[in-house]
Amino acid sequence: MRSIDASEVGSAPLARATPQQETLPELSRARAWIVTDGKAGDENQCVGIAETLGLTFDIRQIPASGPFGWFAPWGPIDPRQGPRRRGGALTGPYPDLLIASGRRAVPYLRSVRRATGGRTFTAFLKDPRTGEDSADFIWVPDYDDLRGPNVFTTLTAPHLVTAARLAAARARPDPRLASLDGPRVAVLVGGDSRHLSYRKTDMLRLVEDLRGLVDQGCRLMVTISRRTPNPLRDAVKALAAETGGFLWDGSGENPYVAMLALAEAIVVTSDSANMVSEAVATGAPVLLFDLPRTYIRHRRMFAGLAIAGALRPFTGRLVDLQYKPIDATPVIARALADAYDARRAAGPA
Repeated sequence: MRSIDASEVGSAPLARATPQQETLPELSRARAWIVTDGKAGDENQCVGIAETLGLTFDIRQIPASGPFGWFAPWGPIDPRQGPRRRGGALTGPYPDLLIASGRRAVPYLRSVRRATGGRTFTAFLKDPRTGEDSADFIWVPDYDDLRGPNVFTTLTAPHLVTAARLAAARARPDPRLASLDGPRVAVLVGGDSRHLSYRKTDMLRLVEDLRGLVDQGCRLMVTISRRTPNPLRDAVKALAAETGGFLWDGSGENPYVAMLALAEAIVVTSDSANMVSEAVATGAPVLLFDLPRTYIRHRRMFAGLAIAGALRPFTGRLVDLQYKPIDATPVIARALADAYDARRAAGPA
């Protein structure tokens, strides 16, 4: 549990720039919690919304394993994390606003909602799997089926790659990337998930197509995931080294935002809707490396981005795409703020 000011999110490089803020008078006085099980994708989405709203907030991390997690989202909270337990996730005065994500967080949101009689405004990012009335405000991507009067949808997901951070990274380029000659291409490589696993043919095709970019004079800026299979990790690392590119190996400052900011094009694998959402926030052409078993709902999002002119399939060649950056984060934050104000004006449900 820790208290975080929106201008100081972590000590990671993502916090360099002052976030874009949409604070309303009511929200400026709000005490906020973020509740997740610590999964980076879930926590980053919540933090992206909170910092866009200019909130000071606590991150309340709940257990990511154990029997109480098995029964989520329907079961009870772990009693060791309750409000009367010292060091528990729900200890201390309840907040005015709670933003949560991930199925394990649902029982904790429900517990706070019940304990405060609705005084705490609750927001949930993604489908809680317990119905539209699970929180006061719910955001889901367009491709999800959940709908309701309190459900807000956008094509892409919220994230931390703000316009301010991109501008700061362009104003002070990372020297590890600025020194690369030729068109710079960011390569965002995901990995195995519950929806798909990389086959050997997928890995060979990706490396071959990336080599095609190098043959056109491009320089690769590669970042990989903890989920990236070892053979693919080794192959892209070797390719970057032998062709004068850059691969972040986890040492030094994380250059993720700098890669996106300086890229003339971005290659991203189709296993991660979050990475695609971050990529299209830049305005650079996004080239999607399609994996045959890509989650069918994500394909709906990719189709929408293709219609918007932001995304094309990656075939080993650059494509010139002209579009305005697509960033749902401030849009979602505004909708949440409006819902919060409306609830405060009406009183608890």
